[in-house]
Amino acid sequence: MHHTGGPGWRITADTSGHMLLALYLRDVAGLTGAGSPAVSPVVPAVRTADPRQLTANVGGPSALRGEWEQWWADLVRDRPGNAAKLTPPSFSAFTGSPALQRLLQAHFGAAMSWSRARMAEYSKMAQEREAKGKAGLVRELVQDREMELGRAARSFELKLIELPLGEPRAWFVEPDRILMSQTLMDDETTFRSYVQPIVELVV
Repeated sequence: MHHTGGPGWRITADTSGHMLLALYLRDVAGLTGAGSPAVSPVVPAVRTADPRQLTANVGGPSALRGEWEQWWADLVRDRPGNAAKLTPPSFSAFTGSPALQRLLQAHFGAAMSWSRARMAEYSKMAQEREAKGKAGLVRELVQDREMELGRAARSFELKLIELPLGEPRAWFVEPDRILMSQTLMDDETTFRSYVQPIVELVV
């Protein structure tokens, strides 16, 4: 995790293990465009496994999509509740979402391996970014806005959740979260185009 801040404000940047798992499962089940925000497919790409047979007795792919979208909504809003309790092999916290429960039972091992590899990559990338001074870009956006307004920033907290997404962009989740591609900060112009309007809103 990286964090920066000033009097009354704080911005953190990190990834999310639960979101990585959820996105792996979304992509393995081929749930294209599911969830809000409907973030891009992950990289490296996940090989799709048709979920129809797996979920045939519990509502099929349409039920799976609805259950996954509810789980994603909870993760995005930072209210994972029981769905955060990923306890194999039964995944009893997901008994109310039987199609998703079956998906977890079938793919949890691969999802965990994939997610751990992505978290290790993120940790290395964050250290390299820190060493190169790129992590100061967010602070610059706040300072630029303070100078523009002629006053100090209001009190706020902003959480950047960086994920290995194929599309270099960001999605603002009001009031205080930004989901974004973990490569976005490497392209300062594109990063600013997405994040500066949000910083202007909260500062």
